[in-house]
Amino acid sequence: MTGSSSYRAKAEQVEREWFVIDATGQSVGRLAAAVARILTGKHKPTFTPSVDTGDFVIVVNAAKVRLTGKKAEQSCYHRHTGHSGGYRSIPWGVMLQKRPEFLLEHVVKGMLPKTRLKYARKLKVYAGPNHPHAAQSPSEYHMAYHTIGGSVRG
Repeated sequence: MTGSSSYRAKAEQVEREWFVIDATGQSVGRLAAAVARILTGKHKPTFTPSVDTGDFVIVVNAAKVRLTGKKAEQSCYHRHTGHSGGYRSIPWGVMLQKRPEFLLEHVVKGMLPKTRLKYARKLKVYAGPNHPHAAQSPSEYHMAYHTIGGSVRG
């Protein structure tokens, strides 16, 4: 039987890049979907599900992200303290004012696969425009050119 074999990336051959994404004016869902795609490596032609082929992502201006519709009041971050009556719920609007980094990390983490490949360590989120990763010489990632399903959306 002859045929072409599929390419499978090897962990030691993966070349990682650093990308900077400006979250100013971006909606939370579209931004999180683009970040999750980069973290998993699905934007590369060498994507292999069982190997971490993703890149590092730095998100700046997370405090300027946009919540569309009624997400600020209706969508909530839920947690439980472990004690009786310890259910806590914080609306996204309040979370965006207090801890915008945590809100974006939480949304992106929900879009990542729940496997042994933990991509969240490659995500760096900052509320302001500055970040301490200049030594990695990250390149700008433009959200306007992010493709979903073959069509260009922005």
